[in-house]
Amino acid sequence: MIPGQAYFFCGVGGSGMTPLALIVQARGGVVEGSDRALDQGRNAARFDFLRGRGVVLHPQDGSGVNRVGQILVMSGAVEESIPDVKSARRLGLTIMTRAELLAELFNAATVRIGVAGTSGKSTTTGMVGWILDRAGQDPTIMNGAEMKTYIAADAPFASARVGSGAAFVSEVDESDGSIALFSPSVAVVNNISLDHKSMEELRALFGGFTAKAQTAVLNLDNGETRALAAAAPPERTITYSLSDRAADLLAGPPTQRPDGIDFGVTALASGETVAVSLRVPGLHNVANALAALGAARACGVALTDAARALGEFSGIRRRFEVVGTAKGVTVIDDFAHNPDKIAATLDTLHAFPGRLLLMFQPHGYGPLKLMRQAFVDVFAERMAEADVLLMPEPVYYGGTTDRSVTSRDITEALAARGRKAAALPDRPACGDRLVELAAPGDRIVVMGARDDTLSQFAAEVLGRL
Repeated sequence: MIPGQAYFFCGVGGSGMTPLALIVQARGGVVEGSDRALDQGRNAARFDFLRGRGVVLHPQDGSGVNRVGQILVMSGAVEESIPDVKSARRLGLTIMTRAELLAELFNAATVRIGVAGTSGKSTTTGMVGWILDRAGQDPTIMNGAEMKTYIAADAPFASARVGSGAAFVSEVDESDGSIALFSPSVAVVNNISLDHKSMEELRALFGGFTAKAQTAVLNLDNGETRALAAAAPPERTITYSLSDRAADLLAGPPTQRPDGIDFGVTALASGETVAVSLRVPGLHNVANALAALGAARACGVALTDAARALGEFSGIRRRFEVVGTAKGVTVIDDFAHNPDKIAATLDTLHAFPGRLLLMFQPHGYGPLKLMRQAFVDVFAERMAEADVLLMPEPVYYGGTTDRSVTSRDITEALAARGRKAAALPDRPACGDRLVELAAPGDRIVVMGARDDTLSQFAAEVLGRL
């Protein structure tokens, strides 16, 4: 990118847009932006943070897109009907998607670590970045969520880290097909399962992504990523597993704690074994850690040094984040929004006693329709008899999305399978019911994506207890 180039981020408050805007600004770009959440008075703290970093904010009415030479950067939620886009078209400006700009920056780096997969991307990206940072490689990290290790008083939204080293670590997304734009030197794929696209489309996207890499870090415990590993030259793969002794990195039996998990890792080639003590719980985080260790190995970091750094990693916001406990009830804020993530969260919680009071807000009508049966199956199979699920309607910010499948379709199917589930008119109604039901020993879990106010909702529920 050219220093001094003017960029206008339409949707600058989005979880993938804010860190990208800050990276562009740190590299000499002039950044302005707009967001409908700003116009609606939502997420004020995030916009105050951006202003404090020198990002000029405008109403999303086209007024900020006003001169030749600007580049308009669109988030995935922005439609052609938005006034900013119309202004850019009228002025003949260059228009880029968020993914196109990120791929341009990523592909220009010397060492390019792309972290992909249906689940675990943000946590693994944070882990890899932290390991490389502690190893003195001064990486740039582009994450879709805030990394708690980097949060500070002057950086409350630490989803990006700008470094001067050769490495660029980035979460990459398959949901919109943009993963095809990235050319990684190290490609990490945690898992592949149904989310936004058909399995046929996903296999093609992930296969193309790993084929471009010098080293692919792949999970032998997932059937789809195992197939990728089988098709790749062994000298270009680093594999990991919780159980397959053929893996390059094998985890030993884990010891679970409410606030973390301990396990050993053995390297197949050398027989070296190191201990890892994570500050984030759940077997899924063992898999994320193994992926991070594999990526670190591809970047020349010794296993012992990488394991030590993982022990310092404090996690990602909204990934099984304990908000607090009041009157014997613990409130947890969690990003789980697809079947794999929901399964991981429920399995982690059920490793310890206590009823679960779940509030799941689907992240869109499109995903709800695509994964309707998978949502029913995962809740039916993973909820205990005493657990309760409450669902408001999905996230919806306008547009022409098909809204024929609703939360009620999910809860009625679950009730028919013997689970306690109900669809309520809105989120406040869910909050009222959660507070009404809560008893000592319960855990209230707020689940969902694409809505930054879910964390505020979780905090409000805790306050009401």
